[in-house]
Order: sequence, then C-alpha cells, then structure tokens
Amino acid sequence: MLLTVTSHNVLLPNFDLPQPATINVDLKTGKIIEVRLGYVGNETCKKSGDLHFVDAGDKFVLPGLVDAHVHLEEPGNQDWEGFWTGTQAAAAGGVTTLIDMPVDSSPPTTTSTNLDIKRHCARGQCWVDVGFWGGAIPQNQFELEPLLSAGVRGFKCFLIDTGIEEFPRVSEGDLHMHMPHLQNSVMIFHAEMQTACSPARRQLNPRSYLEFLSSRPKELEMDAITLITRLQAMYPSVSCHIAHLSAAAALPMIRAAKNRGSKLSVETCFHYLCLSAEDIPDGATEYKCTPPIREDSNRNLLWNALVDGTIDCVVSDHSPCLIEMKGLEHGDFMEAWGGVSSLGLGLSLLWTEGRKRGISLGQIIRWMSVKNAELAGLSDTKGQLKVGYDGDLVIWDPVPEFKVSKEHLYFKNKLTPYEGMTLRGLVHKTFVRGRLAYDSALQDGFTGLQPSGKLL
Repeated sequence: MLLTVTSHNVLLPNFDLPQPATINVDLKTGKIIEVRLGYVGNETCKKSGDLHFVDAGDKFVLPGLVDAHVHLEEPGNQDWEGFWTGTQAAAAGGVTTLIDMPVDSSPPTTTSTNLDIKRHCARGQCWVDVGFWGGAIPQNQFELEPLLSAGVRGFKCFLIDTGIEEFPRVSEGDLHMHMPHLQNSVMIFHAEMQTACSPARRQLNPRSYLEFLSSRPKELEMDAITLITRLQAMYPSVSCHIAHLSAAAALPMIRAAKNRGSKLSVETCFHYLCLSAEDIPDGATEYKCTPPIREDSNRNLLWNALVDGTIDCVVSDHSPCLIEMKGLEHGDFMEAWGGVSSLGLGLSLLWTEGRKRGISLGQIIRWMSVKNAELAGLSDTKGQLKVGYDGDLVIWDPVPEFKVSKEHLYFKNKLTPYEGMTLRGLVHKTFVRGRLAYDSALQDGFTGLQPSGKLL
C-alpha cells in the first residue's frame, strides 16, 4: 500500500525553491520509494479512488522537521510537559523527529537503567519519532558507553550550575574523564561557565530584564567556548556541539576553530533569532531563559552567522515548566524558572522573521531539518525527501497569517512569549513514516488518529 503525495511546490534536496513533484511512500516500511518531478494532479486522484492519494495543489510539501533540542521532562515532571502533549505540539508544527534532553526528567538519562525507564514511559505516547540524548555528569563516565550501546544519540553536559540536584555541572577535570569514552560520538555543551575572571554583577531590581541580562554576560559563553575548543583539539575524534548559542561575541573564536578543521558544530534558537532584549518588558518572566535573549544588534549577527555557516542549525530548546514556576505575579527574573516554550511554532517563527531578511525556504529547511538530522546521527533517514529516507512529510501553506493564541499551543503549560505575535505559515498535515500524525481539518488536529511515532 502506498501513500502518494503530489504538489506544484515540493522542496527537494539541494533546491532553495520548491519544484512540482510527486512522492510515493511504502506504508509497510514507512520509506520513500519514489520521488519524481512533475505534479500528477487531482484527476489522477479521482481516477484511482485511492484514499492514500494526497493532492496538495499549490500548498508546499516539505521534509519533516527535526528538532534536536527538546525537553519533554517525563518521567518525574510530566506535569511540566510529557511525551503525549510534547509530541502533539511537535506534529502540529511539522516536526516529525525530536531528540529529548536528559535533564529535567527524574530520573535523568544518565544511566542505561534510567534510559530504559524513560523509554518505558514513552511507549505508546509519541505522535512523532523520538530519540534521546544521554547526560554527562560527574562520576558517570563509565555509564557513557553502555548508554551509547543502548541507543542514545550522544551526550549533554552543563558547564554552569543547573539548579537540578540530579544533574550537576561538570568540571574540566570531569570532562577529561568523560571524553575518552566518546570516540566518534558527540558531546553537547551548555556553554556558559563562571570563572574567576568572569565579571561580577550586582542585581538591583529583580524585575528588570536588563539587570537579569547583566547577570548572564556574554563572557560566560565566551569562557565556556574557549574551554570547548581546547577540549576538541585534545580529543579530535569527539564531535563537540555548542547548544543554544546566544552571544555573538563568541562567533570569531568559533569561526577560527572551524577554520582549523575542528569537529565543532553550533546551534541557536528561535528566541535568539526572533526576540530582542529591547522589547522585553520588566517583569515578563515568560521570556527568561539561559543563556538570555540579547540585544537586537546581537540578533542580527546571529542571523549573519547562520547564513555564512558559522552556526549550523536552529532548534526550539522547548523547556517548559508549571506556569506558577514563572512567578508572573511577582515578575522576579532571578527567581523564575528559565526556559522558553515554543514547540510547534518554529517553522512559522523562522519563516516570518527570515522573509524580512531575504532568507529562502531551502535555507530554513537546511537549518531546521538537514543539519539537525546530521547532529543526531540520522542524516541517512531523516530531514530530506529522498528515496530510502523515512516518509516524513509536511503539507504547509506559507501564505496565511495568524495571531498566536493559546488555541495554537498544544504543549501542556500554555505560556509563551510569542502569544499575541502575528506569524505567517500554517501546517495543514503532518505525516510520520507515511502515517497521518496531524490534520488541521480534524477537531483539535488529532481526533480519530493514533500515535505512531517510534523510539529511535
């Protein structure tokens, strides 16, 4: 049995602009078995009477997006988020594969036993495919190879205090014990680091966003990235990845490391590309995240670095919590939980902002699909509409505008700094391995469907 999808506008590999094309997916294997140029048209659909023929017309057909930085927080904190709601939010936004972070769940994904617990919780709840990062914490270096054997895509560590007892930061000494166990794998760094040379900041008004911003200066990121590039040179078989880059001041040292041939990659996030410190009201703790959202001039430099390839990919870093943990009634940035919720909005965010900057759809898909698949070790199955790849497709209309409201949010705790923003581009249908995972025409997008995502 086949799923056939045809459109005047299909984004194929190595094209910045869509082409008329038709794609066949084998529903038994979930794989794309044919991609041919040319729009077949509605008449073929009528003649065949095939319920698995989708004529997208002028709507765009895109490869399923890959989000390599998502906090689903289950088990343990499933009242913050969870596999069911998080993956529904992903599907509604055209994300067909996401990689769950090891921190914020309890237990965290720092042992193979804990990974088994997380997988057990996830089974039967996932509307999209889900993979897992492992966690690197002090004294767990001998857990890393068993975690790799059990299927984690790589590891995440923090160079600054997390505020989470089960997931402490690592020191440089800890990393020297971890890195030899990561041959040909990847270590992802939360790249902020407090050193003796880091500037001291005194907080005066905890409701002031600028005071909060001054408490996480760019030097914290620069000091961390200095260490990361040094470690990568010492352990050249280990790929090092900088998570959620915020400080554009670090870009010259990143460019220099890449020019030396370092196995170094970098991500940034929707909130650093679409929001600016100058526009954040005092007390608006829904904007709090670490590293922080910086000035508009910094944002422009991040966009330039995406275009020139210094930054490789864009992720959500969807990191929700209970709404009361944001302390909206007090607006205290120093006490509020850090994290921006955006899962499901990313494509519209990047398309809306990117169009102002002359960014092509092909560039956006490279940043949101191709490069994230490479990071997660999935570049032979995910992120492109190619024969042999998983039949993950999105039918998307780039034209409509909508104002973000809670009805557009499928994640559990419906608080986001994007509420009230006008965005462009709507997902109509999402297919995972050829199976319908979201349909905007259905009541709530999911009524009558069943989750068919796999654990990677």
